[in-house]
Amino acid sequence: MKSTLYYVLDPMCSWCWGFRQVFETLLKRIPDHIRVQYVMGGLAPDSDQPMPEETRNYVQQQWRLVEKQTGAKFNWAYWEKCQPRRSTYPACRAVIAAGLQSQKKIPTMIHAIQKAYYLQARNPSDTDVLVALADEIDLDVEHFRRAINSSEVEQLLQQDFTTRRRLHANRFPSVLIEINNTPRFLVEGFRPAADVLEQLQAYSLLRS
Repeated sequence: MKSTLYYVLDPMCSWCWGFRQVFETLLKRIPDHIRVQYVMGGLAPDSDQPMPEETRNYVQQQWRLVEKQTGAKFNWAYWEKCQPRRSTYPACRAVIAAGLQSQKKIPTMIHAIQKAYYLQARNPSDTDVLVALADEIDLDVEHFRRAINSSEVEQLLQQDFTTRRRLHANRFPSVLIEINNTPRFLVEGFRPAADVLEQLQAYSLLRS
């Protein structure tokens, strides 16, 4: 029986940051034969424009909700030190570019972006920040620098968007299990670990 676990996310989605520990718990409990595929959902397209005040207020409100509901930590100095932009596609491309060097670097880059954004008050909308992160996680920096804005990475990003639409995953985070070409949601929006494990148990996919 062929099974794929899809994790649809955006590395600059605050609810995905709050979901990090839940997903790590999930990975420890799924059987070894299940393939895990990360799908970049893309919250906001490329933009050089400063984030409007209304959007800043909305994002900050989401941070507060995530902090309250999940316990995730945030460094609020970001809003003073950085020039926020509503642009998450660069971070999505960075994850894909990292994966071209090693599939194992995909979750590593996701976490590096999340730490930079939420804990270190750095802006992953900026290419120079993403290149610095590539260096910090021991990627070939020049290869990464060439790849991140390449047509190959853009094509792979669009393929991820196609996958997201096929799965009807319109909320981040979303986790689906696809068994014999039939996808089913385990998570659609943030859920605590107990709820996710209960769903795995329902599909007889829970490893003890």
